Amino acid sequence: MSNLTKPEFSDFDASCVISGLYVYPIKSCAGVAVQDAILTETGLEFDRAWMVVDAQGQFLTQREFPRMALIQPQIKHYEMVLRAPGMLALHVKLDEVEAPVRVQVWDDSVAAFDMGKVAAQWFSDFLGTTARLVRFDPDHKRISDKQWTGEVEGLNQFSDGFALLAISEASLEHLNARLLAAGQAAVSMSRFRPNIVLASAPDSDALAAHDEDRMDVLHVSTAQGVVQLKPVKPCPRCPIPNIDPSSAISSPEVSDMLQRYRADARVNGAISFGMNLIPLTGIELQLALGQRIGASYRFG
Repeated sequence: MSNLTKPEFSDFDASCVISGLYVYPIKSCAGVAVQDAILTETGLEFDRAWMVVDAQGQFLTQREFPRMALIQPQIKHYEMVLRAPGMLALHVKLDEVEAPVRVQVWDDSVAAFDMGKVAAQWFSDFLGTTARLVRFDPDHKRISDKQWTGEVEGLNQFSDGFALLAISEASLEHLNARLLAAGQAAVSMSRFRPNIVLASAPDSDALAAHDEDRMDVLHVSTAQGVVQLKPVKPCPRCPIPNIDPSSAISSPEVSDMLQRYRADARVNGAISFGMNLIPLTGIELQLALGQRIGASYRFG
């Protein structure tokens, strides 16, 4: 429980609301839109708790296997149900794992648990390559890059590096306006795989595109207390936003457009879209759609 005083939103430069919450149970597979989610030290509960690896334990993603976008997880009371085109549903119990293993995600060797032969066969059949499903070992501490988190020990599971990703609706609207002006189709937020989507609050100034880039700590007012989330690093974008999550077909329009206006010196000139966050307070509290957020501006 957080004992912080609930914020007075008039004290902040920006006031917004949570308009979307997404959990991605399996790294690089489809996300799950939720009404609410428990905040843990590593992000939203069940977010990137599982990962697909090859025979050597190296992580697999949509970068090499775009079909992963078509794998749809659903978290139920005691199990995760996976569905994909042409496949029978796979049921994975939330409270069962098999043998301990070591796996590789980027430069990190991580302790995990293998999820067994049935899951391995299911993923191998769908992806057309030898694959296994693993679950993050909760006793393992995977620490985010302290170059960005400073003295705060940010933890994450199988995400690319940080606990949470936030993007504003205004940022997507600005991108889509540019795409439409260039004769391209608008794209959905699902391409960018945020955990938290920010929308303008009805009684406050509207958010401008990429206001999330310059926000200081986000103060989220929940029924149980205040959650504080710290933006720490702009999110460098790989080619995954080029993949249509409904078809797994990739085309370069999104990256090409972002390259025109989102090259970011803070990440060595990579294109960025969205901000990575780490939790400061409010662990075990519940984030939910409609909750109010206040933040002051820090970044230029």
